[in-house]
Amino acid sequence: MRTLIATAFVSLDGVVEAPGGEPGHRSSGWTFKDIEFDEAAYELKGREQEEATAMMMGRVSYEAFAPVWPTLDYFPQYNVMPKYVVSRTLKDDQLVGNWGDTTILRSLDDVAALKETEGGPISIHGSATLNRNLSDAGLIDRYHLLVFPVLLGAGKRLFSATDKDKQMLKVVESETYANGIQKLVYDVVR
Repeated sequence: MRTLIATAFVSLDGVVEAPGGEPGHRSSGWTFKDIEFDEAAYELKGREQEEATAMMMGRVSYEAFAPVWPTLDYFPQYNVMPKYVVSRTLKDDQLVGNWGDTTILRSLDDVAALKETEGGPISIHGSATLNRNLSDAGLIDRYHLLVFPVLLGAGKRLFSATDKDKQMLKVVESETYANGIQKLVYDVVR
């Protein structure tokens, strides 16, 4: 069985929208604006590339990443690994041809079936709506969070407001960096 890992930059109040400068959010770029860069805080992001065997994202994140990531030299492992896009509307002819093998999954049932296959960890990038839906369905196995010392007030959140049963998490790693960023890695307790 494969491990599904949600990885996110998140504000202290749970917002995951526009961390890298994406248009449309009033605080776009909040991960680097007004927060001193500390290379140590991003060690987890490098390790994720080494450990993941595939990437997963929703359609909106795919459409944002696909034109850019293949041209960036700091994502070499991600650029060659298989990708899974969870979307009811994306068509095969809308996939880019220079970003490795990409498979479209049409439902959460398809994600659950993928998890049952042989292979290593699958890392979910961006995709606030997908993360919320996967979490609500009990399909996420681990969270890799970099929590930033900022309150954004509004924006897409990592977790939904759905009324569901309590879910326990086990801390696997945690560290606080000089710039206030916290690394929090949790396994979902089943």
